[in-house]
Amino acid sequence: MHDLTTRTYRIHRNLHGMAIALAFVFAVYPFLVKAEELDSQNYDVIIYGATPAGIAAAVPIGRRDPELRVALVTRYRRVGGLMTNGLTHPDFRTFEGRTGLFLEVNQRVERHYAEKYGPDSQQVKDSLSGTHAEPEVNHIALREMLDALPGITVLTQHRLDSVETSDGRVVSCSFTSPDSTVTLTAKYFVDATYEGDLMAAAGVPYRVGREARDDYDESLAPPETDRQVQGYNFRLTMTDVPENRAPVPMPEGYNREDYLALLPLLEDGRIERVFGDAFDDMPGGIYKRQTPRLPNGKRDINDVSRGVVRLSLPDINNAWPEGDAATRDAIFAEHVRHNVGMLYFLQHDEAVPAHFREEARQWGFCRDEYVDNQHLPEQLYVREARRMLGRHVFIQRDTDRAPGSEGARAVFQPDAIAMGEYGLNCHGTDHEGPRYGGEHTGEFYKGTAPYQIPYGTILPINLDNLAVPVACSASHVGFCALRLEPIWMSLGQAAGEAIGLALELDKTLPDVPPAAIRERLHQAGAATIYTSDVPEDSPDFAAVQWWGSLGGFIALDQPDEGETFKYGQRGEPVIGQYYAAFPRHAVDLDAPLEERLREAWIALARENGLNVEITGEAPSRGEFIRRLWRLEHQGEGF
Repeated sequence: MHDLTTRTYRIHRNLHGMAIALAFVFAVYPFLVKAEELDSQNYDVIIYGATPAGIAAAVPIGRRDPELRVALVTRYRRVGGLMTNGLTHPDFRTFEGRTGLFLEVNQRVERHYAEKYGPDSQQVKDSLSGTHAEPEVNHIALREMLDALPGITVLTQHRLDSVETSDGRVVSCSFTSPDSTVTLTAKYFVDATYEGDLMAAAGVPYRVGREARDDYDESLAPPETDRQVQGYNFRLTMTDVPENRAPVPMPEGYNREDYLALLPLLEDGRIERVFGDAFDDMPGGIYKRQTPRLPNGKRDINDVSRGVVRLSLPDINNAWPEGDAATRDAIFAEHVRHNVGMLYFLQHDEAVPAHFREEARQWGFCRDEYVDNQHLPEQLYVREARRMLGRHVFIQRDTDRAPGSEGARAVFQPDAIAMGEYGLNCHGTDHEGPRYGGEHTGEFYKGTAPYQIPYGTILPINLDNLAVPVACSASHVGFCALRLEPIWMSLGQAAGEAIGLALELDKTLPDVPPAAIRERLHQAGAATIYTSDVPEDSPDFAAVQWWGSLGGFIALDQPDEGETFKYGQRGEPVIGQYYAAFPRHAVDLDAPLEERLREAWIALARENGLNVEITGEAPSRGEFIRRLWRLEHQGEGF
């Protein structure tokens, strides 16, 4: 918690800090604008954090009004956050769950591969409908979206220095670059950083660590409050294709003594392989090769859940969320030594059994990725840092089955502005025992049905012109459902639409009605409630989403007499962690409108002040919804 009466909050930065493990010398991209070249320092909107969520917040503002001036600011040289820094195996469960600007990025990726290699190419197939892209291809897709909008100015290599607030509003932000310091003012602000740096500097209350089980009555929470956050690691992009394989470098500060404890695990069988993949019948290992592979023979390499050796280091990254530059640099460097140095040891040290060395040497970094940074990503995978205490705290109960229901759907959220469907997922928050051979604690994985996310999750309680879509308002357990790039992009897009409305209506963000935000999202093809059979390109998409957002799917979620249904049940496996659509989440527009459903829907329409007479004797579910929607939105029913 922080004193909310102080108007200006300083982030103390040691910009010279200690030397980090690797020098970051990324090429400066064409849209970089230096502070001294700015024609004005006054903007309509300032977004700090060029993560996918930050880009998703900027795009709808720029598309709806090209005259609006948006500054998208990042401390890094490369926009796109983890989507362009190794996290190229995205976390969603069903292809029907992709929506909004995340889906658009997928479509741009697939089009890129089709245009470059041909529509029937292996690259298109391996992209899996554009969801699996090489990091630079994700970067190209995101840059295309920004480059098309002249009202958006991108400032790279600008680290937040201070924030000024007054009378419940953010007034300005000061940023330090390698060359200078610049102060920018705006009417509205978005904190899209993984760490919540802007909102913390503005005096927004937040938490770091886990709440006690009794705080929100969460079964997955620990008995007592603590300061533990999820473990971080790099999402390495690697390949076993010799023509594109770059050698793994010896990182700065490498010391073989640090890795000798690996040897007993290799010799006694506790580690069977260096690279594992449960979906390829190769469980275990030290480095997880995500399935499916990426185009052009690449893999997204991740931490092995519940493994005997982990890439994540939760015992050392708890200082990251509130750490200054020097603290974060030191944690970053230790992750480089662990994630990269361990692989260098396995490839080269003569003490490593030959068959492990041989396997490890089959893999290297990609020559055509991160070409100015020794083929390593610029960013660490920060799974969790600060979490805002906002107007709605998203908790485990928000992902539970609807109260009093035996159906398939999660609790209904009338103020929803986004949806998710991945489930509750925590890679561990601490480590017991030795680094090699010990085990993570605080780890859990719990499936859910698709859930909705209320507007208050991105709104601070004390500032009315700031939205926080990434370090959003959630308990530790609740955040474990939201901490995924597709969901963060949805929250970012909702923030952008909310700010666009606030600018038009001259309102504060809390005064913008969630229904108005939803209407714009639905027009743009972004879902706020999950359906398995009405995609964004359906002519009925906006009408169905509107009806569902009023509670229209509640009456559909009734099991037949004597039927039992496991909440969170998934469809049939497709590949890896991806499944067919969630069962019992279809609207089935062509189905006859049986009397029970007609009565329930008529009652719901009356509760919402709708003219139910216009529905007449609508023969089907779809026709009932269409008539109400046309009357409400176009002034006509038939």
